[in-house]
Amino acid sequence: MIRSITLVACLLAGAATAQESMPEPEEGRAIFEDNCAVCHGSRGMGNGPWAGSYNPPPADLTALKEDGVFSRTRVLSVIDGYDRTGLPGHEMPEFGLLLQGDTVPVDVGDGVMTPTPRPLAALLIYIESIQD
Repeated sequence: MIRSITLVACLLAGAATAQESMPEPEEGRAIFEDNCAVCHGSRGMGNGPWAGSYNPPPADLTALKEDGVFSRTRVLSVIDGYDRTGLPGHEMPEFGLLLQGDTVPVDVGDGVMTPTPRPLAALLIYIESIQD
């Protein structure tokens, strides 16, 4: 009996301290296809079926690097609607559903691991993977 209790306690302690791994781009691709492709296109180039109805058109998400740097902070803040300063148009919806669920630690460029909802992190990793 004591052996069983000890085993359960060890398993629970391990589960509580285990960190979630970062999502792979494919996980984010599925979220992208469900939420973003209609405007940004299946390859993220801003040419989705609805793109023509927006002025300005949706951004080319394959060209987000500035001076060779992909700003995770900036991309996350645009996706979640926190900061869209300087962006033309305001048609892009906020994706509140991506802010729910388990979190994973994400380094947004400052060396600090920031707890980020897994779907939002997955989308970030996918968009980062399609940069030219």
